[in-house]
Amino acid sequence: MFRLVARITMLSWVPLLTRLVALASSTGSHGCKCISTDDCWPDASAFAKLASEVSQPLVQPFPTASACYPVSDPSGNCTEVQTLWGDGNWRSNQAGSMQESNYETFTFDNGTISACYRDTALGVPCEQGSVPVIGVDARTLEDVQAGVKFARVHNLRLVVKNTGHDFLGRSAGRGSFVIWTHHMKNITVHDTFTPFGGRKNEKYSQGAGVQWHEAYDAANGANRTLVGGLSAGGSVGAAGGWLLGGGHSALSPTYGLGVDNVLEISIVVASGEHIKANSHKNTDLFWALRGGGGGTYGIVTSVTYRTHPLQQVIAGFLTTSIKSSTPGTPPILVKLISEFFRMSPNLSDAGWGGYGLMAPSAPGESLAMQFVAIAPNSSWSAANDSFLPLIANVASLAANSSIDDGGLLNITFASTFPVESFHAWLTQFIDSGTAETGGNVMIGSRLLPKALLDVNSTRAAETWLGLPGITFHLVAGGAVSKTDPDATGLNPAWRKGVLHAAFGSGWPEGTSSADIEQIANGIKQNLTLIENLSPNAGAYLNEASLFETDFQQTFFGNHYHKLKAIKKRYDPTDLFIVPKGVGSEDWDEQLHCRRRK
Repeated sequence: MFRLVARITMLSWVPLLTRLVALASSTGSHGCKCISTDDCWPDASAFAKLASEVSQPLVQPFPTASACYPVSDPSGNCTEVQTLWGDGNWRSNQAGSMQESNYETFTFDNGTISACYRDTALGVPCEQGSVPVIGVDARTLEDVQAGVKFARVHNLRLVVKNTGHDFLGRSAGRGSFVIWTHHMKNITVHDTFTPFGGRKNEKYSQGAGVQWHEAYDAANGANRTLVGGLSAGGSVGAAGGWLLGGGHSALSPTYGLGVDNVLEISIVVASGEHIKANSHKNTDLFWALRGGGGGTYGIVTSVTYRTHPLQQVIAGFLTTSIKSSTPGTPPILVKLISEFFRMSPNLSDAGWGGYGLMAPSAPGESLAMQFVAIAPNSSWSAANDSFLPLIANVASLAANSSIDDGGLLNITFASTFPVESFHAWLTQFIDSGTAETGGNVMIGSRLLPKALLDVNSTRAAETWLGLPGITFHLVAGGAVSKTDPDATGLNPAWRKGVLHAAFGSGWPEGTSSADIEQIANGIKQNLTLIENLSPNAGAYLNEASLFETDFQQTFFGNHYHKLKAIKKRYDPTDLFIVPKGVGSEDWDEQLHCRRRK
């Protein structure tokens, strides 16, 4: 900002006015961005010029299943598509592939769906849907800068895509231009790191454009532990939306969230300038990037994280089964989840983090809980002091349960034991899981605050057990709750939360838009239920619903106005805009045209 003022003082007001008028015209006199179906879309010569300025040929993304079309003579390896459809890392390597297939589709106002289905037997032609049509396969900083400049000059609907892990559709946009950062793979591990404008500090790890399985391997090779996202195969990006939206981890109750562990972020902003933001330089942007959301302030080219010692960890498991003679939610399940909720604050304060899944243990059985957890930086004895009481309390519930009187609860496995390291725990118990990408799904979520769990765990259990597809992530409390709520741009609600809970519904390919709308209406109704359970509890914006009516409060809390002011400082024309992101309320649903005020 001060650099801009310095330049202005050296210019007369007349040429300055000319420059401002030129800038205004670049955003479109009609207040709309340019998409591929508009007359303003760049011609072949413009794209040829861009191609000459970047290190790779321009990428033309296609939907994931496009290789299977035309059905009579497939254009690519359809067998590979069918075999690897649910593999998150494979999907990450496809420029047009989103981790959840419904975000590749587009629904017109008349209910017609533009899509490209894996199931070719549906007889539906393969169409582009919401997959971007052309863009830059960025391998260098200069590639990103060239792409940003091109999108700005031509006023394009710009999409930033890393791996496509997203539940808000931020990595896609019908008729859009994409900058794909997935191949920016350099990793450096520093014995010491000097932030731009700062002083040397302890040991750090720097990753750029990599996925978490790559970052974990690099950190482990240097005998360090890195706080990051967990998913089967580790396909989530390590320097993208995960971090910018907050970044939860099973390690968070011990070491904090991703935003609490990042030391420096390098980013290309709307002007094309490459900026390093940390606690010493560009501090306002650094604050906003830590929780303000992906695709909003610019394109991240690298991040530097704090690492932690590589040491033994304690694994904890509690899996159950329930049999009931009556339909509906067994009362014993309510008691089980209520007890888990009630004890979660103590678990996270002791450093335990982990994931709870609700699923039947066997066909015909009722829902039951499966909980896998980790306690880093703890002795086995100390970890048992907090985990074994949970097992004991559940065992007591089981001993007093009956199949004809509220349901029969059984503990199928309960144990704690030492594991060599976080990396070993991850490899054995998380990476070995089955990938679940490639489906059609809508989700909703809420943070469950300590105040709710301490005094109203039974009501919380009753409410959440009425929702479909529920999961509970013990990724807050502990160290997360000890950080100043205003230290980063993250929603302050995270500092009061203990569990991140989510629910969701899915549907098969070929489902009509009317039926999908009914599913959406169910999501909306359930969002009302969980908001009423704990008003303003907030939600993790990376795993949340597009149907949040007050997304500003739910995703960003009282930081929203400051986040928006910082965005206007670095992106005054909204080159970077995403669904339910900062500033998106000023645009129509497709983020094509500005709303009339």
